[in-house]
Amino acid sequence: MKRSFEISRRGSALLLSLWALFLLSAMIIGWALDINNRITLSGNASRMLEAEACACSGAEIAINPDTDPGDSILIGSLGKNQTYNAKIIGEGGRININWIVAGENPQRLQILRQYLENKGIELNQVEHMMDCLLDYVDPDDIPRLNGAEADDTYHPRNALLQTVEELAQVKGWEDFCARPGWDDDFTIYSSGPIDLQWASRDVLLALPGLNEPMVDRFLQMRRGPDGIDGTADDMQFDSVQQALVAMGFSTQQSEQLSGLVEYNDRVVRVTSVGKSGNATRTVQMILRKAGLSQIIRWKES
Repeated sequence: MKRSFEISRRGSALLLSLWALFLLSAMIIGWALDINNRITLSGNASRMLEAEACACSGAEIAINPDTDPGDSILIGSLGKNQTYNAKIIGEGGRININWIVAGENPQRLQILRQYLENKGIELNQVEHMMDCLLDYVDPDDIPRLNGAEADDTYHPRNALLQTVEELAQVKGWEDFCARPGWDDDFTIYSSGPIDLQWASRDVLLALPGLNEPMVDRFLQMRRGPDGIDGTADDMQFDSVQQALVAMGFSTQQSEQLSGLVEYNDRVVRVTSVGKSGNATRTVQMILRKAGLSQIIRWKES
């Protein structure tokens, strides 16, 4: 009986020892996993910081007034697996909404109206969108024929737009602003007139007197052999008039575009992508490159 009790006691002690060993092993494994996770998180954080530094480096290079689109220095590296790739695009190629509506100039308004029609929007809806936009920015509370002023649920700013995204708050613009990439051709930062050096095909087709063959021929010349804007082989024009001649405009025909177009607006959009390993950070800027560059907007993601 005594011997059986002793054997049972020893067995219990062995089980307790094994259980204690199991718990200790589990604690060690958990501790090791926690340390490994912390090391991984620390490494990821370091790579994110390195990627951000790369993106900022590309942005700093683009800010230099002497740096032009297509310059080779916009692409480079800071170390092993640490790179930056910055692109400079003229902001003036976009339609400046505030410039369009300011003063309610009929010629300017027609550019936006034609752009919307070219996007497939039905004429009555275009008129509704235009009148609602004008009611949104004007200082009075008198609605236009197809427009809308303030009510219990709608509150126009009665001032110019502060962001392009604000267009989505204007009555009649909801469906259009739900389209993917709807804001690609819009800005509030350019000098105003459409920059022929950077305007997209859709924007060019919204200008008076331009048709598809003229625009396509001009874009082919402007983009150079590689067919891409903003690269070293782009064709450079000396003036608006030279660009219009390249489109096929006569001097007399060019008069209808007076005040509506320009060439080489100094406001540009910079996108700099920095990478460190698998980590990526992006810096986006709007700046005026005239003398000392002036940053208008800075955004990191």
